[in-house]
Amino acid sequence: MSDLVIRPATEADLHAVVAMLADDPLGATRESPDDLTPYREAFARIAADPHQHLVVAERQGRTVGTLQLTVVPGLSRRGATRTIVEGVRVHAEERGTGLGTTLIEWAVEHSRALGATLVQLTSDATRTDAHRYLRTSRLHRLPPGLQTRPAAAGLGTRRRPPPTARLSYPPGRLDR
Repeated sequence: MSDLVIRPATEADLHAVVAMLADDPLGATRESPDDLTPYREAFARIAADPHQHLVVAERQGRTVGTLQLTVVPGLSRRGATRTIVEGVRVHAEERGTGLGTTLIEWAVEHSRALGATLVQLTSDATRTDAHRYLRTSRLHRLPPGLQTRPAAAGLGTRRRPPPTARLSYPPGRLDR
C-alpha cells in the first residue's frame, strides 16, 4: 500500500467516486453516474463545510477508493466530538487487497487528529458482503471492543431491519 495516496477529493474526482458508489446492487438502484449535476451540487456543499471530509484513495494516478468523514460536535460524553464514516467504496479491481481496511484505519487516525473520541461507521443493513468483511477483518479485532449494532436500535417498533449498522469505537479508545 506504499504507493497509495489518500487525499481530499476534488470536483475532478466526482465521476470516479460516483462510479464506485453505483458499482454494487444497492448503488445501481439509486446512483446515476450519467448525470453528475446533483453530485456537483452536493460536492459544493461538502467542500464548503469544514466538518465534512470527502477523500479519495489514489494509486498510480487512478482513483481506487473513497469515503466521507463527518465531524459531529456533541454534548453527550462530556462534550465529546465524534466522527461518522460513510460512503466507503473500493474500486472493484482493488477489492480484497486490504484497501478498505486501510481507508477505515486512515479515518480513525484522521478522526483522532480532529479531536474525536468516538468513530461511527455506517453501512446499509442490506450490504451483507460489507458486514461479513467487517466481522472478519482485522478492523473487528482492532482495537478491542469494536462492536456492531443497528444504528436505529431501540427506535420505534419496526419489524424490518434498520437501514444502517454502525461500528463504534468505545469511549477513550481514540485517546492514546
